[in-house]
Amino acid sequence: MGQVGARVPLIDGMAKVTGQLRFADDGPTTVTAHAALLLSPKAHARVLSLDAEATRALPGVIGVWWHANTPQNGYNSAIWVAGQQLLADERMFPAILRHVGDRVAVVLAETAALARAAADMIVVSYEDLHATLTIDAALTNIGPATDADGQPTFLNPVETAELEHGDVLAAFGAAAHVSETCVSTPRSHHCAIETHVCRAWPKADGRIAILSPCQSVFAVQAVVAQAMGIEANCLHVIKAPIGGSFGGKAEPILEPICAFLAMETGRTVQLKLSRQETFEATRTRSATVGRMKIALAADGRMLGRDVDITVDIGAYCTGGNYLPGSMLQRLVRLYDIPAERYRGRAIYTNTVPSGAFRGYGSPQIHALGEISLDLAARDAGFDPVALRLRNIVSPEAIDPWQGLNLGNARGADCLRRGAEAFGWAKRRQSAPVGQRFRHGIGVAAATHINGCYPGEDEATTATMRLLPDGHIQLVCALHDLGCGSDTTVAQIAAEVLGLEASDIRISTADTDTCHYDIGTRASRMTYIVGEGVRKLAQALAEAITDVAELALNAVPGSVHLLSGQAVSSELSLTLADLAAWLVGCGASLPEATQTHRASANPGSYAAHFAEVEVDTLTGRVQVIDYLAVHDVGRAINPMLVEGQIHGGIQIGIGYALYEDVAIDPCTGQVHGNSFSRYTIVNAPEMPRIEVLLVEESEPTGPFGAKALGEIATIPVAPAVVNAVNHALGTRLTELPLSPDRITRALIRR
Repeated sequence: MGQVGARVPLIDGMAKVTGQLRFADDGPTTVTAHAALLLSPKAHARVLSLDAEATRALPGVIGVWWHANTPQNGYNSAIWVAGQQLLADERMFPAILRHVGDRVAVVLAETAALARAAADMIVVSYEDLHATLTIDAALTNIGPATDADGQPTFLNPVETAELEHGDVLAAFGAAAHVSETCVSTPRSHHCAIETHVCRAWPKADGRIAILSPCQSVFAVQAVVAQAMGIEANCLHVIKAPIGGSFGGKAEPILEPICAFLAMETGRTVQLKLSRQETFEATRTRSATVGRMKIALAADGRMLGRDVDITVDIGAYCTGGNYLPGSMLQRLVRLYDIPAERYRGRAIYTNTVPSGAFRGYGSPQIHALGEISLDLAARDAGFDPVALRLRNIVSPEAIDPWQGLNLGNARGADCLRRGAEAFGWAKRRQSAPVGQRFRHGIGVAAATHINGCYPGEDEATTATMRLLPDGHIQLVCALHDLGCGSDTTVAQIAAEVLGLEASDIRISTADTDTCHYDIGTRASRMTYIVGEGVRKLAQALAEAITDVAELALNAVPGSVHLLSGQAVSSELSLTLADLAAWLVGCGASLPEATQTHRASANPGSYAAHFAEVEVDTLTGRVQVIDYLAVHDVGRAINPMLVEGQIHGGIQIGIGYALYEDVAIDPCTGQVHGNSFSRYTIVNAPEMPRIEVLLVEESEPTGPFGAKALGEIATIPVAPAVVNAVNHALGTRLTELPLSPDRITRALIRR
């Protein structure tokens, strides 16, 4: 049917643009109680007392809950399956508050406005505790992460990851050029249009139902069960359409509280955060400070690398313990380096907890690696593109940490095609002149993963069946975050079944009806779920053609599916007519269920090229031209691929130049807690963008496809920073490159 490779519009696009798609806050008016949180104004404090008498006396207030009357079960919001054990250091409402924005109490009332006003009336007495607000301070707070009883100590480091392969000392001893660079990256926020929201209600069967705009219904089920101290099967979780996530809704934050209130009161409860609350009480991208030392041979070969990075995960572990290892995994997949030493650590601070954010460690480690490599190239006199080409991994390379085959890695193709299309050599020869407005160009390469293999049981199970109207129903724990993964998977199924993507009916992810899946994370939807759906569609196609042979009285093996019909020689039958025939015969309609387990984790690759204009008087940077080249294996839907890349560039430019949650190092207050204080890239700041796709096919992916969603944002910031440094002759390494940082660097120079 030519669905794969076609520019198919989103299958839910019409519902979105006409307002028919109902988001979590748009549902029917069945809510009988609204919740509002009281958040901590302190970075670290003990709650001594809470006076809510005036609040409870208000007509329409249903109740007030805090640590004294809520479950105090430790949990970790980053688990994704019931029974999973991670450092359980979080509580619904802790007795000791660990960051500005931590949860003190919740009020339930008959209206949202009343709940908010009532929460503001609560009087709390605090005992201030010493707050650790910077990475330097955290590194003096050393000790085991848990005590003898397994309870969290909130000492550092929370987790470490180390690797040493090859002879690092010998590599540096033999180097013709040695360069050392320190890079720091800020906390940044997801800034989804939809703020965090959840709804829960008691069911007639005694369970609690939860409607959540989440990235995994099974993760919500597991986290809420752990927080409430109940069995996971006591909870029924349904996914709501998501108004943006970028990783920010990967962890259930409101769901434990909402479910608890529904169970306590027997009401349908909704809890929705304001924009300020979303900034202060959810998750951010981790801040990092890293140092990289690079040993180069006279011909540009990277002989060795020594890396040390500290990751500020904030007040609670969440999934921060995985970050040092995740960064290492991404780091060693990009360049072929014979000797390497890596030391990474995750540390607590009394700041907003961190979590997943489009790349999960990759933007930070690539900022360190690609900015450091550019400065090393400058010091040693190498062209930045040529230096990367000299060292980038080849197809079928084996990574030195996990020993995984990197598949059909086409990073070199990205660099070559990009340099030619961007006119790199000519532009680079045009040295920046000394007037007020200076131009520079920069490049950065990147790699990212395709799923969780081999670290987890990376698998997906789905069911597909023929419907009476001839359409196909897909039942799978899919979680489209708005990026079009439902459409991509529908195209894959339709390609096999001889249909169009619009003929595939995708059921909402639901713990009652779907098989377990870990959800949308780790760039796994197209590569893992898509391949699982392709195999499943093949199984269903065989089941359909088997019964079509009977209906058409055709020779076995002669029937194939085309344009919504079962076709054999000159005979054909629409799938709707075939379904009617089967029903008339009293037969079941064909269906298939299949599990696909990953056996590989190839790398996706990219090379980004940026041109900037810098105002040396004000320090303002404008990105004016941008080229993104991506090794995607095969573009299932080129239009959606291009859209993902454009969105990734928008996030990455903000990361490089503007975005910073800006936590006060003295008080822990979040300064960037609104769109008037937190600057993101808007349309006027976006450059001209060109996208080139390298489609050389990955044999282990569906129709040759690889992941694209997360890697689209990963090389952007270093490409922009490298362009600014080229324009100014500076060595700026502290993100974001705010105007004051740029002007200070020019003054110092």
